[in-house]
Amino acid sequence: MDIDFPLVLVVLTFATGLIWLADKLFLRERRLAAARASGSSSSPQTGNAVTGEVEEPKEPYLVDLSRSFFPVLAIVLVLRSFLVEPFQIPSGSMLPTLEVGDFILVNKYAYGLRLPVAGTKILEVGDPQRGDVMVFRYPKDGETNYIKRVIGLAGDRIRYQNKQLFINGEEIDSRFVARLPPVELRREDLGEVEHDIFLTLGRPGTAGEGEWVVPEGHYFMMGDNRDNSNDSRYWGMVPDDLVVGKAFAIWMHWKSLTSLPSFDRVGGIE
Repeated sequence: MDIDFPLVLVVLTFATGLIWLADKLFLRERRLAAARASGSSSSPQTGNAVTGEVEEPKEPYLVDLSRSFFPVLAIVLVLRSFLVEPFQIPSGSMLPTLEVGDFILVNKYAYGLRLPVAGTKILEVGDPQRGDVMVFRYPKDGETNYIKRVIGLAGDRIRYQNKQLFINGEEIDSRFVARLPPVELRREDLGEVEHDIFLTLGRPGTAGEGEWVVPEGHYFMMGDNRDNSNDSRYWGMVPDDLVVGKAFAIWMHWKSLTSLPSFDRVGGIE
């Protein structure tokens, strides 16, 4: 079972914060009052021998733990929810742009500030643009994080035929770069964004063919590994409320626990 880390982080932050606040406002005074009462009915040696004051009793373990962890959890929650969130690439659907084991950073405010867990947009900042590499939640379950490239915006007519992409009737330029069996490397031009794609050699051109019109508030997504990507050609558009953020950098590559981390791929994402 997958752990909903954002939900766990929110619950832990609020729980530790409430415990710390309750202790500061109510419980601490009760402990002090109990200590004073106990000190006045005991021997004169009880308490601080120099000042005569009753020493503050030790905090309960849960309060001490909450006071220590709340600031850390709160900072992580703010950074992860509103600024930058790390992800690891689990599949090859975005090859050659992103490899399995790439650790990436996702800008959480590029497309507007959203509440953690709920994903409700609370502040408009910007919108996804054609060519962006975007993280979103899979429309079929609303939970699993996917990463693909934005191909179609609201109102666009997308056609994919014989491994060629068309947007609003215009053929998107795709230039041959190299033959790297079992794939062919090509350079695709999506307006202001140029990026590499893979086409599998010998794979029928009819796979994933179709024509779609992008409705308002939705995006048409495709993987750069065109013949090996489960994307909008198969399960439809991505609604805006499932958008997570814009992938902008690779900061580490670590394919498995049996290998060593590498920093050879550190850099921006085209």
